[in-house]
Amino acid sequence: MIRVLLADDQTLVRAAFAMLVGSDPDMEVVGQAANGLEAVALARSERADLVVMDIRMPELDGIGATRRIAADEDLAGVKVLVLTTYDTDEHVVEALRAGASGFLVKDTRPADLLAAIKTVAAGEALLSPGPTARLIARVLSAPSAPPASGPGGPEALTDRERQVLGLVARGLNNTEIAETLGLSPLTAKTHVSRIMGRLGARDRAQLVIIAYESGLVVAAGGGATGN
Repeated sequence: MIRVLLADDQTLVRAAFAMLVGSDPDMEVVGQAANGLEAVALARSERADLVVMDIRMPELDGIGATRRIAADEDLAGVKVLVLTTYDTDEHVVEALRAGASGFLVKDTRPADLLAAIKTVAAGEALLSPGPTARLIARVLSAPSAPPASGPGGPEALTDRERQVLGLVARGLNNTEIAETLGLSPLTAKTHVSRIMGRLGARDRAQLVIIAYESGLVVAAGGGATGN
């Protein structure tokens, strides 16, 4: 059973999401928050597995709430799926930097929202190779973009690991990475896990951010280096 916390400042939106999530036998809604402060508190008190987090909320927005959840050792297992009105919202990148595992636009189909919750709860990042990659590349190409965080950068990886990281940044899953590089899915998964450990990345979404911030993957239209 996936324990879901809903965070949105609009009561009707929360109610609609609660009905949808409650209709799935594999999920239960354990709390509803109207702002980021409530979301952080409820994530802790209700032992939520995943927070469906709106970005724009009063008192503490979804980015700030995500950052606090990601920084709290007691909430290390809590995943965050952010919601945005448009897939070009540059705040999405800030949310991914803060520790979110993916994002959805609010007008997504109900079935897609349920599938997204299951994907993120299972430890996978929800990153479409099209809009997400273009958005991240555009925002991180700005001079104000901070350097990649973590104990080391892609330069500390082997050539094969840099290849795998580049494919992760393009939105490929483990099976697709394995097919592209002629590896077994298990080997691809092992590479991804090792890369996350070396770069201090929380999940695949963080790997994407690091890949773009470091320049390993260039703006849309370019490709991964190290191949």
